[in-house]
This record gives sequence, C-alpha cells and structure tokens, in this order.
Amino acid sequence: MTSNTFTIRGATVIDGSGSVGVKKDVVIVEGNIAEVGKLIKGNERGKIIDASDLTLTPGFIDMHSHSDLGVIADKAHLSKVTQGVTLEVVGQDGLSYVPSNEKVQAELRAQLYGWNGTLNDHDWNFNSVSQYLGEVDKGSAVNVAYLMPHGTIRMLVRGMNEGISSAEDIEKMQEILRTGMQEGAFGMSAGLTYVPAMYSDTHELIELCKVVREFGGYYAPHHRSYGAKIFESIAECIQISKESAVPLHLTHCHLSAPIYHGRANELLKLLDDASGQGIDISLDTYPYLAGSSYLHMMLPSWVQAGGIDQLRIRLREPEVQKKVIDALDHIGSDGNQGGVVNWDNIVIAGVEKAENKKYVGIAISKLALSQNKLASQLYIDLVLSEDFKASMVVFGGNEENVRTIMKDSRHTVGSDGILHGDRPHPRAYGTFARFLGHYSRDEQMFPLEGAVNRMTGRPAMRLGLQDRGFIREGYRADLVLFDNESIADRSTFESPRLPASGFEYVWINGIPTLEKGERTNLVPGKGIRKTALTNLGGKNVK
Repeated sequence: MTSNTFTIRGATVIDGSGSVGVKKDVVIVEGNIAEVGKLIKGNERGKIIDASDLTLTPGFIDMHSHSDLGVIADKAHLSKVTQGVTLEVVGQDGLSYVPSNEKVQAELRAQLYGWNGTLNDHDWNFNSVSQYLGEVDKGSAVNVAYLMPHGTIRMLVRGMNEGISSAEDIEKMQEILRTGMQEGAFGMSAGLTYVPAMYSDTHELIELCKVVREFGGYYAPHHRSYGAKIFESIAECIQISKESAVPLHLTHCHLSAPIYHGRANELLKLLDDASGQGIDISLDTYPYLAGSSYLHMMLPSWVQAGGIDQLRIRLREPEVQKKVIDALDHIGSDGNQGGVVNWDNIVIAGVEKAENKKYVGIAISKLALSQNKLASQLYIDLVLSEDFKASMVVFGGNEENVRTIMKDSRHTVGSDGILHGDRPHPRAYGTFARFLGHYSRDEQMFPLEGAVNRMTGRPAMRLGLQDRGFIREGYRADLVLFDNESIADRSTFESPRLPASGFEYVWINGIPTLEKGERTNLVPGKGIRKTALTNLGGKNVK
C-alpha cells in the first residue's frame, strides 16, 4: 500500500466507450487501473475516496492544443488541469519548434510569439521530437503527444521562400518527417493559411502523408480557407487523404464565414460522401463562436515571404503598405482566408509594449475611429509597433453551425487554446467544462456519456492509444472525478484565466494533479510516443 494507491468508491463510472454510466468502485495501483467493479466492503486499498455523488471518467484528451511551450514553462498549468485534461496534442497548425536548427527555431520564436510567448529563463535545449518529448518527461502537468508540423519541416528545407517544392525538396522533407515519426510523433499537421505552408501544393502534401502512412499516423490540416473557399479546401484535404491512404482529422472544423451560416449540414454531407468511399475522417471543434491567432497572420503571403526579418523591413515601405491595405480592404488577403477583413470582428488580445496595453480588448475598427485612422493602417502600425508579437481574437461564428458539427459522430474536442497574451481566448481554460456543463447538461444536446466519449474514447482511437482513453483494468490511470451538477466554465473574454469549477480529482499515470479541487504540486505528465495502432473497441455515439 502506497500513497499513490486509491480506491474510488461508488462513483458513476462512464468508461469512455459511450456506454451508460454504472455505479462502480475503481482501484488505482502503481499508475494503473487495477480493478473495476463492486468491491466487498473492507477490501479497499490505499486512500479511500467516497465518490457516491460524483462521476468518474477517463482523463480528457485535448486534440488541438497550443501548449507547446506552456507544458514546459508552466508546471501548474491550471488551464488544463482544472478542467480534467490529462493529454494534449501539440505541434498543431503546421507550426511548432521541432524539428529545427538554430536559424529555423529563431524564426519560429518570432513568428509564433503571439501564440506561445517565450520560455523566458528556461533552456531551449531541444531541436528534435525526441529532445522535445524528453523535456516533457522531466515533469509536466499533463501528458503530451506531438504532431510533426509541415510548415516547420518546409522551413528546414526551403526556408520562408515562396514557390513549389522540387522532387529533391520533397525527398528531404520526407526524411525529416520520417525521423520525427520514428521518434514518436502521431502524425503531421499543416497550417495552409500560414507561411510558409501556404506556398505548398497538393502534391507536396500527398507525398509527405505517404510517409505518415508508413507509421500508422494521421493528417491534421488547418486547411487553405475557412472563408469563401472552405468546401474546395476540405475537398483538397479529402484528396490528400485518399491518395496517401492516411486518416484525415480536420482541426477546428468550423463554418464561421457569414455566407455559410446555417449551412453546416452541407459540410457534413461532403464528409459523409468521403466516408462512404472508405476515407477515415474525424474532426475536432471548440464550443465558442470566436477564434484566435497572432495578429500579423492576416497579412498577404507575398509580404510575409522570406521571414520576419524581411517582413520587418518590407512592411515599413509606403508602397508596400498601400498594396497591403488594398488586399486587406478591397481585393482580399490569403492570410485572411482570401477575403477582406471585417475590422469590427478583430479584437486585440495581447500586446507587449506598455503604451499599447490600452488597446487590449478593443476592436480595431473602434480604435481606428477614435484615432481618425484607416483601420487597416492602424493594424499595420500596431503590428510593426509590437514587432509581430501581438495576438487577436476574431469574432463572427455561427451558433447553429457550432451545434450541428458538435453533434456529428466523428466529432472530438480540441480547445485550440492559446495561453499567451493579456486577454487570450477563454477556450484555453473553459472548453471542456463548457462542453460538459453548458452543451451536454444544460442544453441537453447529447447525454453525458456521449459528451465524455467525444473527449476520451474517440480521440484515443484516433491517436491509436493502447492504454488510455477508457476505464478498463490494466489501462493507465488517467482519470477525472467531477460533480456533473456543478461543472461550469468560468473563463470569459474579459477574464479569460478563471479556472473551471466542479472538478474534484484528476489523476495522471495514477498520480493526482488535482485533489479536492486544488492543484497539487505534482507533475507526473510524460511525453507519449506513437506505437502500433490497436483496435480499442468501444463505439461512437450521438
């Protein structure tokens, strides 16, 4: 008997498969689920927890996370621990810090500052997937899985240059990708509205996904347009999946552009047709209408070519600014899904300079009006003033579409949570609690078992995990114990860092990171490496 042996007595156990919850006892021993069933009173082991009024589920899996640096720099990591997350999938949107070399990592630190900030005093002593996961192994609040980022791979071979990759370029990228997959990556992500990935063609992505197939991984694209050409963009994703024979996982799969409001069924019909052809498709969403990213992403790709250093010089030229303003306001920018920008929807989320703090939480259109400036000019001025370190929240989603997509049987949950900034999007602290409390319990969109399945069993099956995502004897003890009646997301756009409520215990590898609602000082999270795919059983439910 040790301090890390627990008997959870009388909980309503929802095992992650979609099956109806049943009152059971669960015993944790040495990091594993040792027993699941009704124990004879007196046979309890270790610490006994009376859970007769609580619900026990597998730990939640965040299928789309931007905690790449957060899991290393922030050992408390309250954003995820306090809402039951035990595993985050990072390396998203085709941009992360490994694999890299000194030059590429410097470029990434500058480009992604608005997402992730920096590590401050922590050593940047990782350039490979193996080294990064090794850094996580030193102690993390959550387990971490990694996707190979296509844009980063492209940087290593072609830099930030425009143009189609040659056969030789693609071969070099394939070898880099192959090494990362061998070191434990679960697949490849792409960010096709971000530079440099937006310069790539379909052929490049197909050839890279063929390497992903060798390792049983999946393809997770942020596709080329979430605006006017979204259906064409998803069709390209389906083509890539079909021709490479790799499963497709559509990240932050939303229809937010005004022309698509109320049309989510058309998107799902496109996916149904592809599934009918044998293509393996899943998706994730976050339960909010607004999105978020770094502020300078909306700039046209041609002005971002060559990287931050060239952009820093080029964007100060008056003639370049005129062309950029024309793209942002009249022609459309590929950095903004090919459309013109609605400045009413762009709200400043984070800045670095003290003199710009007064802009946080205010729409660019309102700021421009108060300064008697053109909104696009104010935007350029602020991007330059902040040296590309600012972030934004983008409003304008559609509730009907959000609900329709969440009900789909392929749906999983991903926060897309950005932790950096003065007022980051509340999804980082609230996604899983909002999904459970607001949409499942209060709105009764689906039963609790279906909600849990979307956050546990389904994502575990997509990842091919062999020992997580379900409550079964012999599985790793990644578990969450909560009071379903009091689950609530408390984070807001005004106060985005308020932890969720209703969660009592969270265990990772059998060790509590949350105990009686309070964060412990333990960091049992590890880097999770890809292994052979296993059919875990279970079912997806409505």
